Amino acid sequence: MELQNRIISHFSDNIQTQQAAMESLLEIIEFGAQRMAGVLLNDKKILTCGNGSAALTARHLASALLNPFERERPGLPVIVLETDNAIVGNTHPDDVFARQIRALGQTGDLLIAYSNGDKTASISKAVVAAHDKGVGIIALTGDNNHSLSPLLNEMDLEIRVPSIYNKRIEETHLLISHCLVDLVDHQIFGG
Repeated sequence: MELQNRIISHFSDNIQTQQAAMESLLEIIEFGAQRMAGVLLNDKKILTCGNGSAALTARHLASALLNPFERERPGLPVIVLETDNAIVGNTHPDDVFARQIRALGQTGDLLIAYSNGDKTASISKAVVAAHDKGVGIIALTGDNNHSLSPLLNEMDLEIRVPSIYNKRIEETHLLISHCLVDLVDHQIFGG
């Protein structure tokens, strides 16, 4: 019974976090999807990155944009910024995303950066590089992130999950990503 109670606790915490996010983030998620669709309709691309386990969510977003999500449609232009040493060579870990943004980013592109914790040096440098290149930013964060938010400017968008727990933030980032892709598909390809 003890193990089952732990399972119930995980599900309950997840449901509470998802509910709080839905209630507080509806408009900002909608606005984020509108920004994404606008970028894509203007023949620009989306860059995405994440640190630690958030890198998996960034990859998931890219896969959902590049491949059919819930309908058959052409792939959308998205690049996952890499942390793989075969790609980034001897780049300092904190500079890994910034270096790629400086090489690949163009004015009008959009960076979607995931951070589910407060270890954000690589994401922070990516934000600075994006600003320098005229790349817009959507940052998906949580209430445990105190170093990234001050770097964002009035043109950037922060989708902040109302939780301090990394796993609840990560789970909610995945759901938000699904919402964003669905809304992009709906705006570009219709109902």
